[in-house]
Amino acid sequence: MSTAPPQRNLGEVLQDFARHRQVMQQELQKVIVGQDAVIEQVFAAIFTRGHCLLEGVPGLAKTLLVSTLARILDLEFKRIQFTPDLMPSDITGTNVLEEDDQGKRNFRFVEGPIFTNILLADEINRTPPKTQAALLQAMQEREVSVGQTTYKLPLPFFTIATQNPIEQEGTYPLPEAQLDRFMFNIKVDYPSREEEEKILANTTRGEQPEVAKVLSGKAILNVQKLVGSVAVSEFIIKYAAAIVRATRPKDESAPAFVKELVDWGAGPRAGQFLIQGGKALAAMDGRFSVAIEDIQKVAMPVLRHRVSTNFQAQAEGMTTEDVISRLLKEVPTPAIPKFAG
Repeated sequence: MSTAPPQRNLGEVLQDFARHRQVMQQELQKVIVGQDAVIEQVFAAIFTRGHCLLEGVPGLAKTLLVSTLARILDLEFKRIQFTPDLMPSDITGTNVLEEDDQGKRNFRFVEGPIFTNILLADEINRTPPKTQAALLQAMQEREVSVGQTTYKLPLPFFTIATQNPIEQEGTYPLPEAQLDRFMFNIKVDYPSREEEEKILANTTRGEQPEVAKVLSGKAILNVQKLVGSVAVSEFIIKYAAAIVRATRPKDESAPAFVKELVDWGAGPRAGQFLIQGGKALAAMDGRFSVAIEDIQKVAMPVLRHRVSTNFQAQAEGMTTEDVISRLLKEVPTPAIPKFAG
């Protein structure tokens, strides 16, 4: 008589996942040198069904990071190079008129590159808003409407977009509604001296490192459920809400400097992403519940593209990041009562 496999408790499952995540990091680092914070944030987004906007100057391996990640996760990966003449149908797909043997004509839908698991939207700000908007429905509802028919996208589905912050000519700034769909705005910075030397040594040998597949698409869907089950206390929810509300200049809880330097603050989606990002960091660490530090760690990539500073801030040399850093220092952390022994 066969016995059912023993049920594993949440702690064992989380520890198992934390190990998998370590292996993924090691595989990625065969190809990508450094960028630990970037990798952690991209993982956090993937494990919570979030989309990412990677921002950095050319040549910092943004595209390589995403394509390597797709190989490690054993997912289908497609890349769209956004250009000024790109049309929405180049992304979503189009209906093609076909004629059969009897001479009867009908339309057949030909899928565009958006029908994939990981979509790399390269240089997303190079295409006009009409084409950028082709991603909105896909990113929010994970479906695409063409004509009168709506098609479901394969799951899991993530959009990872890249943007070059230094080139302004021939670019179209992303509309706020589009920016708000991205869970994280991740800044990809220059490598340190040691990292740069390692990059030069590794990439000029002419060898292509092989990476192993760690998780399948089905496993990622299970991980997303697991991350969703990480506990969030009322104190964490209150803290996340306090941070988001403090970014709004018209809110009574906003500090004086926010009222002076900010035009408009973050919406409720920011609070949702703070908590989801916190859950992902806790799960990747093998922990049961979200800590205050998790929320503080994801606050910058979550809020960076949701807070708009005004001319006064620019005159004082204050960036959005400066405002968020100051806000994290000024918003009091909730006093979490200690359990009596």
